[in-house]
Amino acid sequence: MMRIVIAIAAAALLAGCGSRAPLTPPESASLPVAPHGATAPPNADELLRRDALAAPERSVELRRRSEERQDDPFDLPPE
Repeated sequence: MMRIVIAIAAAALLAGCGSRAPLTPPESASLPVAPHGATAPPNADELLRRDALAAPERSVELRRRSEERQDDPFDLPPE
């Protein structure tokens, strides 16, 4: 019974950890300087946005039949 109470309390504490306030830099730091050619430095939301190259879409190719694997020269046994 005590374990269940502890698990529920831990889950409640973890649920309260999320922050809903907008991101801001710490008081002693500032945002990075503006990139070359930009008129203003990017805000926190723009800095968190990933480029397409940073998070490429997954290409899932389903295999229609079994295929023999090719020899992998980097598949070495442990030393």
